[in-house]
Amino acid sequence: MHVLITGGSSGIGKATAFAYAETGARVTITYNMGADRAAEVVERIRAGGGQAAAVHLDLEDHATIAPAVAAAGPVDALVANAVRWGTILPGGLAFKDVPASEWAAALHANVTGNALLVQQVLPGMRRRGFGRIVFVSSGIAEEGVPGPGVYGTAKMALHGMARALAWEAGRDGILVNVAVAGLTVTDAARPIPQEALDLLAARTPSRRLSTAGDMAALVLFLGSAANRNLTGEIVRDGSNAGRSAHAL
Repeated sequence: MHVLITGGSSGIGKATAFAYAETGARVTITYNMGADRAAEVVERIRAGGGQAAAVHLDLEDHATIAPAVAAAGPVDALVANAVRWGTILPGGLAFKDVPASEWAAALHANVTGNALLVQQVLPGMRRRGFGRIVFVSSGIAEEGVPGPGVYGTAKMALHGMARALAWEAGRDGILVNVAVAGLTVTDAARPIPQEALDLLAARTPSRRLSTAGDMAALVLFLGSAANRNLTGEIVRDGSNAGRSAHAL
C-alpha cells in the first residue's frame, strides 16, 4: 500500500506516517515550510527499513497540488491532515472582527485545496478498485469554541465533503471517513496550563487526553484494508469528551 499524508512533518501527521510505515506501507508525506522536519521523518522511516519520501504541497497554492500527487505516484490511501490554521487560538479573534480576506483564505486552502487534492487521487483509486480517504478534523468544528470560527467552519466543510464522496466513490471500492481529534498531546508547544489539561483529561471516559499516536492508530484503521466497509462516518477520538459539562 502507498499512503499520501499531507502535513506529515509534525504532530498527528508525523505519528501517522510512522504508524503506516510500521505496517510495511510505502509512505509519502507532504510539507509546506517544514522541509527539514519532513526530511527527518523520511530518514527515520528509511532507517527502520521502510520506504518513504517527502514532497512539497501548499494547500493555499493550488498549483502545487497536482505536481505533488504526480511526484508521489499512485496513491492507495490519502490522509488529508494538512491545514491552514489561521485564527485558531480561542479568544484570538472575535467572529465579528474576522475580515473577509481571512474567510476567503481559510476556505481556499482548507476546503477547496482538499477538494482539489481528492480530485487528483480519485481516478487512480477508481482504476485499481481500491481506495481509502481520511480527513483529519477537529472537535472544534462540532462543539464550537469562542475564537476559531473560521477554522471550525472550514473543518466542518470536510465532514460534508466526506459524506458526499462516500456515496459517489463507494461503488468503486473507495471508503471515505473523518477522524475527529479532540485536544491531542503532540510534539507541538501548547499555551495551555497543565491544570487545564488535567481538568480536560478528568472529563474523558478514559481519564486521559489522546496522544498523536492514539490519533494515528484511528487514522490507520480508517485508511487501511482492515476497514472493510465503514464509510461516510465521523469518528470521534476520546479526547473530544474533555470539554463535556460533566465527568463520569
